[in-house]
Amino acid sequence: MNARIGRLTGSSAQSAAAPSMPLMDPGGFTYSVVIPVYNSEAIVGDTLDQVAEFFEREQLSFEIIAVNDGSRDGSWEVLKDRARRNPNIVALNLLHNYGQHSANLAGFRESTGDYVVTMDDDQQNPPDQIMALINEAMTGRDVVFGKFDRKQAAGYRSLGSKAIGVINRRIFGQPSDLAVSNFRILRRDVVARICASRNAYPYITGQALLYSSNRAHVTVRHEPRPVGKSTYGMLKIARLVMTILFSYSSYPLRFGAMCGSIVAAGSFIIGAIYLVKGLITGTRVEGWTSLVVLLSFLNGVTIALLSMLGEYVIRTLNAVSAHEPYHVVERVKA
Repeated sequence: MNARIGRLTGSSAQSAAAPSMPLMDPGGFTYSVVIPVYNSEAIVGDTLDQVAEFFEREQLSFEIIAVNDGSRDGSWEVLKDRARRNPNIVALNLLHNYGQHSANLAGFRESTGDYVVTMDDDQQNPPDQIMALINEAMTGRDVVFGKFDRKQAAGYRSLGSKAIGVINRRIFGQPSDLAVSNFRILRRDVVARICASRNAYPYITGQALLYSSNRAHVTVRHEPRPVGKSTYGMLKIARLVMTILFSYSSYPLRFGAMCGSIVAAGSFIIGAIYLVKGLITGTRVEGWTSLVVLLSFLNGVTIALLSMLGEYVIRTLNAVSAHEPYHVVERVKA
């Protein structure tokens, strides 16, 4: 495995993507499929079975890592049953509901494949579409995203995806012509960089963009959810946006600093106006001018200093933040 990965990393990855280079053989690699699971008791068993059937049909070496992200239904019992009956399935049970990206990270650290595929547990990512990701990866790509031909999701989800896309382009340098999704394949060296990151708030899509250099997308099908409805609502989308902004960028802090600077400048101007007015025309209230000038000046200085202190505090917090983004309480494998 190490010899194969060595041939894929560094400058050779770029040359492998050249049209004149032959495609690599998918059968020469191993694959890990990471599936975060949350309240999907009714369908997750079928999802695992279909993924296993796909790899067996294609005669590819694989493992499936199903991560129970604090489900409140019987999802964990289903995962344990499948893991005990199929030696290619590993089931992880997390202590709490940490979120999709933390669950993916837990799966990444458990995985052993040369390539790692991430997909949802609700059968909206048809397993046969994994081959499209693999075929593109065989051209030398280190990350390949699935671009849905027609996304089967509520309107607010599409709006949320567009907002996150804007953030990804500003913070992670996502090319404007690259579509991203949670259905993707990552080469082992990219996965290793993500696993080595000590950020306490993982965001796999952004980290995949940060730690890769030869990315692409392929068009894949997106099926309607056969049972139930998505649990990924507006609140989770808002939390994800906050995680991206406050964990991977200084935009909110710089915006606050800019507002503080504007208010400080306005305070200085108001103080100067009252000072000049007091010197020229005087005032009916004794000490009024001095009081306004001092308050304006001191409040302006305070706001400016707080903005600058905030810059240092957030950088210090990011540097020392090292708590684990998840905890595994049980692991089941045949």
